[in-house]
Amino acid sequence: MFVRRKMTSNPYTVSPSQTILDAQELIAKHGVKRLPVVKNNKLVGLVTNRDILRYSPSKATSLSMGEISYLLAKTKISSIMTKNPISISPDSLLEEAATLMRENDVGCLPVVVEGDRLVGIITESNLLDAFIELLGFKEPGTRLTVEAVDAPGILSNLAGIYGEHDANITHVAIYRGNNGKSDVVIGTNALDTEGIENSLQDGGYKVVYKLQNK
Repeated sequence: MFVRRKMTSNPYTVSPSQTILDAQELIAKHGVKRLPVVKNNKLVGLVTNRDILRYSPSKATSLSMGEISYLLAKTKISSIMTKNPISISPDSLLEEAATLMRENDVGCLPVVVEGDRLVGIITESNLLDAFIELLGFKEPGTRLTVEAVDAPGILSNLAGIYGEHDANITHVAIYRGNNGKSDVVIGTNALDTEGIENSLQDGGYKVVYKLQNK
């Protein structure tokens, strides 16, 4: 799955010349946690709710509310933003986005096209939504987790068993173990899978978990 299918297109942005107070208002109004910083239609930075909190006076300050508002209205986004943040192309795979986030310990990636023009943003929440969708966790049907030897031809064999029962396979995920075996999660839109389960067991497979959504 590509980044462009799961990113938030045309996200809310700020310019480097705007203030912390401007960013606070945007975050509060639209319920976002991160704002790409754009200048002349080009991505130049990223500011997060955490950045804003870090640069805002603490609750223990002796400053009055008026003084705090004054400071926030004077502090420019350019002074607190992360400059030249890690970004990704909309045509990259979600796996690439997840790897970049994990390796760089960031919670989002601005999505840019040629010339660093911002077209979207992809977050950890977007990746979790994609993970749930890929596994078909919320879709009606049955998901069987089958323990199988990690060997060539196994997936074809499993698909053949489902085909014998006229069951449509909707999702497949494989979790490889360290003992030469894998857990193969197979989703189907069928709710009555008793025949499939019996055939799997007759074929030497072990059904270790069953989840149904009606």
